[in-house]
Amino acid sequence: MKSTFVLATCMTVALAGPVRALPDNSVTPKRTPARKNLSVRPIAPPENGGIKLGNGFRATLFADNLGKARHVIVSNTGTVFVKLEKLNNGKGIVQLNDSNGDGMADQTNLFGNNTGTGMDIYNGYLYASSDTSVYRYKLTNGKVMETTPAEPIVTGLTLQRQHASKSLTISPDGKLFVNFGAPSNACQEKDRQKGSMGMDPCPILEEYGGIWQFDANKLNQHKADGKRYATGIRNAVALDWNKATNTLYALQHGRDNLNNWGGVFTDEVSAELPSEEFLMVKEGSDFGWPYCYNDHVKNKKLLAPEYGGDGTKQDRCAGKDKPIMAFPGHWAPNDLLFYTGTQFPARYKNGAFVCFHGSWNRAPLKQGGYFVAFIPFGSDGRPSGKYEVFAENFAGVAEQGSPGTSVNAGKLDLASPGDAVARPVGLAQGPDGSLYITDSVKGKVWRVMYSAKK
Repeated sequence: MKSTFVLATCMTVALAGPVRALPDNSVTPKRTPARKNLSVRPIAPPENGGIKLGNGFRATLFADNLGKARHVIVSNTGTVFVKLEKLNNGKGIVQLNDSNGDGMADQTNLFGNNTGTGMDIYNGYLYASSDTSVYRYKLTNGKVMETTPAEPIVTGLTLQRQHASKSLTISPDGKLFVNFGAPSNACQEKDRQKGSMGMDPCPILEEYGGIWQFDANKLNQHKADGKRYATGIRNAVALDWNKATNTLYALQHGRDNLNNWGGVFTDEVSAELPSEEFLMVKEGSDFGWPYCYNDHVKNKKLLAPEYGGDGTKQDRCAGKDKPIMAFPGHWAPNDLLFYTGTQFPARYKNGAFVCFHGSWNRAPLKQGGYFVAFIPFGSDGRPSGKYEVFAENFAGVAEQGSPGTSVNAGKLDLASPGDAVARPVGLAQGPDGSLYITDSVKGKVWRVMYSAKK
């Protein structure tokens, strides 16, 4: 179905005013003049903004050229907020509005002085994170006003050398959940080096490798004010609270370099394993990192080679919490959204959308990921069917999957992530039930809608 939307040649840009510096030594950049044409789109955008969708779905290219986008959230008035990995004109959050209803943003404002990933909206506030803090802005009619200050929620967090993004989600009763990714691959004495054994016990687990809980309503908290909610999670960029089951869910990035150990851990095995894990997270859950990894072929948690594993041994891993679904290795699940709208067909209600950012280390096999999946859920809070390709063709190269299936999903003739035209990274639901998808290469934002065939 062809998209029917009015072409735009430029977007009005107005910089938000300065915000109060956060107490974690953030620096507020000098005010810079508005930069015109921030989000100029091509003269003739391709159908569905270049992505591939199933029957009945269509997409508009809501915005473009925002910068390296990460997570996204939409207010109840339809204002779209996009977090940036790198500052754009000295600012780290983009506020977008479609004032004329043509499906494309025509009002753009930049504000905030932190880069980062996490975003959510709770109790009239926009929450966002840098790699060392969580903060919020008061919303006025669903927008952040020019003079609205940033209020510090959690500050003073140590900047990690890897897996630093503090992705977050908030429960309806005000519990703030924050990912503290492990600054390590498998907690080795010498990280990622062949033959380097794992530290046992792993000291990193004292402060990282899990999800922490804070109070979303309390200002000026520090790490010690929170509590570890779950452990044994190497890095969970994708978090969401499922309101239908009142439960936290996350997706874990599995460890790399199994092939460093040779033997049964061949390059082909290391390309497919360990699994990327979809986790139902309860208080006290332990998913086993770094001692264990998930093998979706054997459907078992196995002992990592750094701790004496041989590809079959379970040992201490037999009792660790297992995923509710597992995906091939290195697809990089970077966002999770439980759909609560009514615009999409009924089967999508309370199901999960997962955004796969794409792999870099699946050689000699084809790279994988670079698509958005949908997983139907049952009333028990677990998947009721296989995952399906919902949206693909972000990378702009040959793909073998097709929307509505999981056969050969996301396997690409792609040498490296740097060759991808776009990489999906963030998901959000609009008040009308539309689905928004962000891209981390140049900062595209797609708005996906559904209209039944007549």
